[in-house]
Amino acid sequence: MTGRIFDIQRFCIDDGPGIRTTVFLKGCPLHCKWCHNPESISPAPHLSFLQEKCIGCDACIDVCPKGALARTSSGKAILGRQYCDACGACAGVCDTKALEMVGRDAAVEEVMAVVLRDREYYQASTGGMTLSGGEPLYQPAFAKALLVAAKAEGLHTVVETSGFAEWAVLESILPLVDLFLYDYKETDAHLHQAFTGQSNELILENLRKLHAAGARILLRCPMIPEFNARKEHLDGIARTAASLPRLAGVELLPYHRLGRAKLQRLGFLARMPESVKPPDEHTVRGWNDYLTRQGVNLR
Repeated sequence: MTGRIFDIQRFCIDDGPGIRTTVFLKGCPLHCKWCHNPESISPAPHLSFLQEKCIGCDACIDVCPKGALARTSSGKAILGRQYCDACGACAGVCDTKALEMVGRDAAVEEVMAVVLRDREYYQASTGGMTLSGGEPLYQPAFAKALLVAAKAEGLHTVVETSGFAEWAVLESILPLVDLFLYDYKETDAHLHQAFTGQSNELILENLRKLHAAGARILLRCPMIPEFNARKEHLDGIARTAASLPRLAGVELLPYHRLGRAKLQRLGFLARMPESVKPPDEHTVRGWNDYLTRQGVNLR
């Protein structure tokens, strides 16, 4: 069993309890305007280019079959993405990693070999393996195979998901998941469609079904100024939490701009206006206080 990943990060502390290894699967059916992992949206591999790392060796220019790379007057390479088909030949000869492929196929055994390096840390901290993305359930068979392998090793498992998947997919992994980090992006159905490209109907239906089935769920709510960071959405979060009494809690995730740094090296256009800024501490505290007054169990 193989699947497509774009990263494996060890010693993570924000993707579930304890120290964790997070496996990032490639591909996502949502196109959130604020996505902080834009490289994860397409299931296809993508070429990353950081010109400042280029030393002007011309190796990439020599091997590119499409003529997408050329030398600038400064001696560094320049990439014409309109000609590039992301074959990866240039990345294979770039010693400085100015050119890198994002997204590769990996076997379950290969991924687990990395995950299991830190078993002692998991045991000492109640940590384990987290599947993230992208949307890990976009590759349902691969995600399930990783969870089966992790459980066979006695690991705690977390799945970070938007919930946008067929219920049969979620139902099949339910016995293998100790905690769902469930993204709740927008209350208003029309705005959810505008912000993410998909309706929230299936997402909410799956959330209710998971809760009814006894899943442990932490509701994670990205808060984006000028988009969903408004009273009506906070009220929607409170109503949703009240309707799911066995939730492990609610966590607000204030907007940050880390995803923007990736856009240029990946050749992507910004989907967020430059005017959108991370909220200050006073604003975030106000959101949390508002939900606390409504009886929401914040984490």
